[in-house]
Amino acid sequence: MDRRDFLKAGGIAATAAVVPGFAASCTKGQTFRDFVVKDSYQAQVVVVGGGPSGVAAALAAARAGMKTILIEHGSCLGGMATRGLVEPFMTCYDTTGEQMIIKGIFEEIVNNLVENGGAIHPKEVRWETPYTAWMKLGHDHETPFDPEVLKFVLDTMVLQAGIKVLYHTTFVKSVVKGDKIEKLVLLTKRGLESVKADFVIDTTGDGDVAATAGVPFTIGNGKGKVQPCTLFMRLNNIESDKLIKDVESHLPEFKRVNGVSYRALFWYVEQAENAGEWDIERKSVNLHRCVKGDEWSVNVTRILDVDALDPESLTAGEIEGRRQVQEVFKFFKKYVPGCKNATLMKTADTLGIRESRHIEGEFLLQADDLLNGVVPEDSILVASNSIDVHGGQGNTNTTNYTLMKQGRWYGVPYRCLVPKGIRNLLVAGRPISATSEAVGAVRVMPPCMAMGQAAGIAAAFAVRNATAAKDVDIDSLRKEIVKQGGFLG
Repeated sequence: MDRRDFLKAGGIAATAAVVPGFAASCTKGQTFRDFVVKDSYQAQVVVVGGGPSGVAAALAAARAGMKTILIEHGSCLGGMATRGLVEPFMTCYDTTGEQMIIKGIFEEIVNNLVENGGAIHPKEVRWETPYTAWMKLGHDHETPFDPEVLKFVLDTMVLQAGIKVLYHTTFVKSVVKGDKIEKLVLLTKRGLESVKADFVIDTTGDGDVAATAGVPFTIGNGKGKVQPCTLFMRLNNIESDKLIKDVESHLPEFKRVNGVSYRALFWYVEQAENAGEWDIERKSVNLHRCVKGDEWSVNVTRILDVDALDPESLTAGEIEGRRQVQEVFKFFKKYVPGCKNATLMKTADTLGIRESRHIEGEFLLQADDLLNGVVPEDSILVASNSIDVHGGQGNTNTTNYTLMKQGRWYGVPYRCLVPKGIRNLLVAGRPISATSEAVGAVRVMPPCMAMGQAAGIAAAFAVRNATAAKDVDIDSLRKEIVKQGGFLG
């Protein structure tokens, strides 16, 4: 069954036709007079979204003495790193591979993981190895980690910091008065509740808080086109020595043709395609060896045209992702040496969304700034991550991977986190004010954690000094980032 027939069979593509009036009922606005919003919480800093940037933001704010609430609609912290199974952490070093440049809370999390047997420190992981999917340029010093250990580590860190965490709590909307968010409406098991906030940090990944507060934004490349999604999977019970031997015997054949990568296992993908057993828009497989030697993280599914802001589109994407996972799993067991007895440990609990909204902020980060190693005076982190844009060049098989042209790192300015129009809001993570291409570099988890840490510190400054986000003193902010272990060049 091909993907189109699969989706039709599941009723996803034709819901409106099967259920008369369904589409109309979903779009028609209604008022429910019996819905009461209970004012349940109050905090100085509220962080919405418990992913990498959100955890770092909450930790930084709480450690600065702020009463902090962290809201997460799932059941654990870590976001893409835990629920999304995205692993490893991409590089946190400079382009030479000599210096770790993303530090602070990110490094603290890594060290805690290592102490708990849940990671290999990036200083020990070099390029062109099984831990980096045998990739070289741009992939030096990655960090393999165990998502289950990460859940425990993050729980421990936020509780020690005195943060109030609310799991199973969904953000609904911002309540704005003038140019300030007064409170946030939440959906919990008790019904609709609200939290009053002096300052809000949006780390939802989609800019949900900012959008409902009226902050202008674009979607994807500005024309509504977004990068494809991936549903990650983890395999275990693999005879890794056999798999590694096979791949490394083919390393001289790795190539890139018209933007399409032919890397690990492309020789088996070609066989499977010819046999009608592979219809995924990828010609090779990104597979990273994990902390436990028989476990591998597999990044290969490619789900096209998913609108992360539409529940029906997300539903179709999740179902298609799981279909592709089963295809990939069968491929491993049939074709790949050492995988005859492999086990599908887990698929991610959520799609890996590469982009949706990009807010309009005080500064627009552009790809040329990153490629040329520009470090603005208000930079709140430096990074060297390459620009990684999937599905470009008009070919869904392509991945445009562009390395820095000069310099050892580039800077991400604070102004990218400052949305226009709302004085007590910052945005951290992939919805920052940046072009689609620029986000392709800084949406990965180490830079997101550095953004979150800066946002948490800035929020504390704004609350303490009764200033707007855009008026936070940059020199003081940068000094505090460095004081907390961050690196700014």
